[in-house]
This record gives sequence, structure tokens and C-alpha cells, in this order.
Amino acid sequence: MNLQIRAKDLTLTDATKAHIESAVEAFRKYSLDITSINCHLNAQKKGVEVEFEVRVAHAEPIIITQTDDVLDAAIDISIDRVEKALRRLHDKLTDHNNSSIKELETLDA
Repeated sequence: MNLQIRAKDLTLTDATKAHIESAVEAFRKYSLDITSINCHLNAQKKGVEVEFEVRVAHAEPIIITQTDDVLDAAIDISIDRVEKALRRLHDKLTDHNNSSIKELETLDA
């Protein structure tokens, strides 16, 4: 898993970087093939914008954008939203009750 953290018009502290890295390590519990994660931190006129782009193999990328007044709050909310999206993707892939049309058997009359 490749992690890139980029900050624009902000100073990225070691504590903030460690917080993001520890949260990204928690994404492994969903057993998805995460190829890369890009985290962009941007200063806005009113607050901070945090964007996570999570690329999962054989699925569409998950892009979460969160804006808040405080950097740590924006990071925490966006991490929660990414975890929710990853949990939903994991449940969708591992749900055994749903079957596709290809798996249905045809009834002979």
C-alpha cells in the first residue's frame, strides 16, 4: 500500500503525519487490496479541506472530501467517512446472500 500525504499552504507537522499514517494502517482490517492512498490537505479561505483518494484493486476509487475549520477535526471526520465506505465495500464483496443473475439456475419446464 502506497501512502502519499501532500499539504498545500499548510505546514505538515510530525504529529499530523503520524495521525494520518496510524489511521491508514487501520484500513487494513477490511482485507481489501488497497493499492494506494493519496491524502491532500489544502488551506481554504474558511478552514481546511482534507481529501482522501483510496484506490482499491478491481473497484472504483473512493474519494472523500471534507472541509472544516480545524485541521484535526477535518482529518478525523474524513477518516471516519473513508472507513464507512471501505466497510460498505467489504460487506458488498463478502455478502453471501446476494447472488448475481449469472449464478441463478434456469428452471426446465
